[in-house]
Amino acid sequence: MRGRNKFLLVGMGVSIGLVIGLVVAARLDIASRSIAVDGPVEIPKGNFEDAIEKVASAAGKAVVSISTEHIERVGGQKSRGYYFGAPQESPFDDDFMRKFFDDFFSGMPEREFKQQGLGSGVLIAQDGFILTNEHVVNNADKITVTLSDGREFKAEVKGTDKRSDLAVIKINGHNFPFVALGDSDSLKIGQWVVAIGNPFGFALQNPEPTVTAGVISALHRSLGRVAQDRDYGDLIQTDAAINPGNSGGPLVNLRGEVVGINVAIFSTSGGYQGIGFAVPSNLAKRIVSRLIEGKKIVYGWLGVTVQNLDENLTRYFGLDKENGVLVSQVIAEGPAKKAGIKEGDVIMKFDGAQISNVNGLLKAVGNAEAGKKARLELIRDKNPLTLEVEVGARPDNLDEQSVPGTEETQDYWKGMLVKEITPELARRYGFKLKTGAVIVEVKPGSEADEAGLIEGDVIFEINKAYIDNISAYNNAIKQAGGADALIRTLRGYFIIKSGKE
Repeated sequence: MRGRNKFLLVGMGVSIGLVIGLVVAARLDIASRSIAVDGPVEIPKGNFEDAIEKVASAAGKAVVSISTEHIERVGGQKSRGYYFGAPQESPFDDDFMRKFFDDFFSGMPEREFKQQGLGSGVLIAQDGFILTNEHVVNNADKITVTLSDGREFKAEVKGTDKRSDLAVIKINGHNFPFVALGDSDSLKIGQWVVAIGNPFGFALQNPEPTVTAGVISALHRSLGRVAQDRDYGDLIQTDAAINPGNSGGPLVNLRGEVVGINVAIFSTSGGYQGIGFAVPSNLAKRIVSRLIEGKKIVYGWLGVTVQNLDENLTRYFGLDKENGVLVSQVIAEGPAKKAGIKEGDVIMKFDGAQISNVNGLLKAVGNAEAGKKARLELIRDKNPLTLEVEVGARPDNLDEQSVPGTEETQDYWKGMLVKEITPELARRYGFKLKTGAVIVEVKPGSEADEAGLIEGDVIFEINKAYIDNISAYNNAIKQAGGADALIRTLRGYFIIKSGKE
């Protein structure tokens, strides 16, 4: 087990696909009393190598290694819904198997297992406040911070925000080296940046941070919701090497200012492949004072699901260009519902700000204070409409909210086979709806396939006719016939083109 723990320590953060750690903009200002501002690093003109060296030397002093420990206790309890005391969904959760495990394993003594984690952070104030990722310190029973000069400190968590994956921890002391938070909105694609962190630092027995240099590859990248309540919707992409253990370390410009907090890599092997992501520093600026105070971060919320427009949807809704976002779902009792927003509306402006895509709306709404009255400019049935909405506070149990949806059809329509939702199908496709119609098969190359529909899609509307069961689905496809059809699903709107049978 010890060998396994060492392996987990070295391999912390490595996984196939997305190695997570991710973002959405929040409101609130930054308390100047909490975040001291250091002067920018002076760059020797005409000497790029000296510039990188100076930034690395200055900012590197403020980068720390973060080691965490979490004690998990297993065993010594009944087996209902458990594997030897580890809570999870069990395939053996029936009366016979529960009795079997209770009889044979309930007497096992409770055992403790130590889980270790590794990450990085950056001092943002001389009195010991450190900015890092929430996933680095999540569930930690013990946090040890090691400075670049080798000094070790015990740290406490001051505040966390899982949605943005940011956290502030604190070590006791004074006159620590620190760096300033820069302006991430001023970043340009192609601009040089430096990533600093401590990948495998404890395994290598060296507290000094690692420095890599690269450019800003892209801005406003979205990885969507890829882990629990985290939402990575507005990230900085860089080719500066980010490796396991770099999570929580700073992405620094050549003025020595932190412009991002390294949070994820995109990889097919678990190692560096030239694509890394960082949370913009301006997001941290908006919420860091609240994190220091231990206050909850509140995001604005409309209560809608929206999607970007493609060429077919733009033409269908009578727009001259792919601008705005399409409302595909309105949550019952949410702010949008109360304001009169409907499925099929196209949101063009939020409180005077032009909305070009989904990320733009999420950022604008997320920055809005709960209770604020905002003006929404829409297109409904090809006509302009203005509504006033009172922005709500994003609920914690958002995943548990759903829209309303046992007969089935054996006939294919447009190349897809649809069935009535059953508990078994709901479990198979991972949704909580109890009624409605779900696609269980899509023929390759069919109209449904070319439209982008996939197995597991739940159909809510066909040509604006509501679908809550197979009878409604059969009536809707009969009315649609062989013409183009507008389909609204749990993932948004799609247009099935006519022309194939």
